[in-house]
Amino acid sequence: MAFSPTRRTRLIGGLALVAASALVLAGCSAGGTTASAGGTLLIGTTDKVTTLDPAGSYDNGSFAVMNQVFPFLMNSAYGTADVTPDIATKAEFTTPTEYTVTLKPDLVFANGHKLTSSDVKFSFDRQLSIADANGPSTLLYNLASVAAPDDTTVVFTLKAANDQVFPQILSSPAGVIVDEETFSATAITPDADIVKANAFAGQYVITSYDFNNLIGYKANKDYKGNLGAAKSDVVNVKYYADASNLKLDVQEGNIDVAFRSLSSTDIDDLRGNDKVKVVDGPGGEIRYIVFNFDTQPFGAKTPEADPAKSLAVRQAVADLVDRAEIAKQVYKGTYTPLYSYVPAGMTGATESLKGLYGDGNGGPDKAKAKATLEAAGITSPVALNLQYNTDHYGPGSSDEYALVKDQLDASGLFTVNLASTEYVTYSKERVKDAYPAYQLGWFPDYSDADNYLTPFFADGNFVGNHYSDSVVNDLIKQQAVTTDKDARTKLIEEIQDKVAAQLSTLPLLQGAQVAVTGTTVTGTTDTLDASFRFRYAALKKG
Repeated sequence: MAFSPTRRTRLIGGLALVAASALVLAGCSAGGTTASAGGTLLIGTTDKVTTLDPAGSYDNGSFAVMNQVFPFLMNSAYGTADVTPDIATKAEFTTPTEYTVTLKPDLVFANGHKLTSSDVKFSFDRQLSIADANGPSTLLYNLASVAAPDDTTVVFTLKAANDQVFPQILSSPAGVIVDEETFSATAITPDADIVKANAFAGQYVITSYDFNNLIGYKANKDYKGNLGAAKSDVVNVKYYADASNLKLDVQEGNIDVAFRSLSSTDIDDLRGNDKVKVVDGPGGEIRYIVFNFDTQPFGAKTPEADPAKSLAVRQAVADLVDRAEIAKQVYKGTYTPLYSYVPAGMTGATESLKGLYGDGNGGPDKAKAKATLEAAGITSPVALNLQYNTDHYGPGSSDEYALVKDQLDASGLFTVNLASTEYVTYSKERVKDAYPAYQLGWFPDYSDADNYLTPFFADGNFVGNHYSDSVVNDLIKQQAVTTDKDARTKLIEEIQDKVAAQLSTLPLLQGAQVAVTGTTVTGTTDTLDASFRFRYAALKKG
């Protein structure tokens, strides 16, 4: 999510042990009252919104807004990884292929429209119908149909029985419930139309909206979900184009909370400021390079198309990248090296890439990269266009990708052309095959290894890099419906091994940078977490 935004602490205990620093910083006087007193909370972020329509975005910045204002059928209480009914009274499998949800009675959107099973059916139907390249519809790969037999009953019919992750998917970006009287059934609805219609039913409603400049929120008195009443009456979110200005406002007490993304150097500096509290916690973010199988060197739609050579290029990059150097030099240990697709600490995580590439122990190996290229018939340095982004993935991205370029160029085997693009444009251009190789990051939608596999490698995946493998696709479907835990774990490991050999993407780092609070926000991070939901902002410890 691609930002995955954090709304709940849905990370399993093991992951909490290996993830790096989470960040919560805040100035000491911006809001004037504490969050727990029900006053105003002012948040600063460098994240960007692409669209408020859940069918058209699958990124951290957009979902950070959706989490506050839209309802879900399933959700997680703070500090847990388990999903439970949110605007529903119960949710259960009534047959192996039918998942039935009973809504709470008398639900309404903030505009007064009734929220019924018809809105739920509409929300899922339009996700599948629109299937936007930047949307989360790929998560609904197992959904055959949705029925609304009465106002409070929703029946999801699944293609394969015993789906182990479907309840989690209902709490994900694909599970957002929208007002059918406001949203288009066939097209992305403009932000202005959504805000004007007041089409919200989450903990908050949007009272003012200046795209990627400032959003004003007010607590929604009609919210009936399992998260309870909002702790802050008013929340304002200010968007920064430059992380250095965000840091400055933190230092000067002009904002209460800084959430995504400050550099590691800034974090270290702020730790020494007694007016700012930096909170470390777990997280499941990963950072990786995507290869476009059509447009990368020797890709399927290039003049010199050659599958063996294109694979050799990907393998040589994997042989040369030094993750440990990036983690230490750029991120000062706030990220750790990642050698597979499921982050360490999650059930089924492997280090499939470690033994296959480089020196076999996680380090680079120039001789191996050279031999790989020569065996494929590549004797000249490979020209590689590599794209990255700074305003969505943080200021460290510039140093991160400059170091990747240096590592590849220094081998003499690559000539890297490095370029960056602002995220709103970046998110559109990458799915139009504009970038042969490019940066992405990922925040989990739910705490299961499936969320690091299905959106990346299933047919029609969100990454959109033209990777497709029938064996991997079948294994992904199989693991999702395998009830035996040990058998499912083996399938998850097998998927990682197979993709590691093909290198659809190249994982680099795992870790988290979440937020920063100041002394007036409240004495505990628990209250902050309950005041305004960040997507997987692991502010609760343990």
